[in-house]
Amino acid sequence: MKKLSIKNLVVEVENKVILKDVSLDVESGDIIALVGPNGHGKSTLLNVLMGNPQYKIVSGSIFLDGEDITSFEPDKRSKLGLFMAFQTPPEIEGVSSLDYYKEAINAHLDKPISLFKYYKALNEASEKVKFDSTMKSRALNVGFSGGEKKRNEILQMLLLNPSIALLDEIDSGLDVDAFKLIADNILEVHNKLNTSFIIVSHYDKLYKMVKPNKTAVLIDGRIAIVGDGDLALYIASEGYESFSKKYHIDINKKEREMPVLQSCAAKKTNDK
Repeated sequence: MKKLSIKNLVVEVENKVILKDVSLDVESGDIIALVGPNGHGKSTLLNVLMGNPQYKIVSGSIFLDGEDITSFEPDKRSKLGLFMAFQTPPEIEGVSSLDYYKEAINAHLDKPISLFKYYKALNEASEKVKFDSTMKSRALNVGFSGGEKKRNEILQMLLLNPSIALLDEIDSGLDVDAFKLIADNILEVHNKLNTSFIIVSHYDKLYKMVKPNKTAVLIDGRIAIVGDGDLALYIASEGYESFSKKYHIDINKKEREMPVLQSCAAKKTNDK
């Protein structure tokens, strides 16, 4: 399986620095809870890792098993094993879910998947997320409820078997049954494939179910601290003010128009 390394990443959007010298290692099989106050860069980090061109990397690098993938397009990163489930999955008119799934699978293969293997894999994945035949035949995400869109993201993950999955609030807007279904599928993929996960959630319920082994706390565009999985539960229970007092970490956001790299300060932060 694969190791993802983020080194001194500085990212800006519309001349505003969002990520400020972020470094983080994702080992094979890690389940990392990525937490932090709203607007401090969690979704930005996941999008940058997936190669979203809307975000400008000012400096720093992203490595996958030692290979520098910083300049790679999203499709190339996907072929290398990265997958992202979006906070708000897009609706795509005129593209059937069936065609989209098949094209996504074929993009990862040397030769097209046979129809027999495709429908077998699709039926198995659909059963796991409780999608019936009508859901699969509809245009991608068009008319889907919020929960159906999230289950559709998980279905795609099951079909693509990624090495590293980036899940951005995959649990938001779900009822109790859908919540458990998504958590169960995350655990199945992790246990079966040793897939690594970076999971953004504002609820401790998901973290309690998938049991992350690490928590990375992103404050003001920096990884302030990396702790064990219990740290995410502590923050969800006690809040960021309590976290700030306990760990002596400033949780206030500071706007910057231009990146300022201070290697010594960054090293001290990342060594906490």
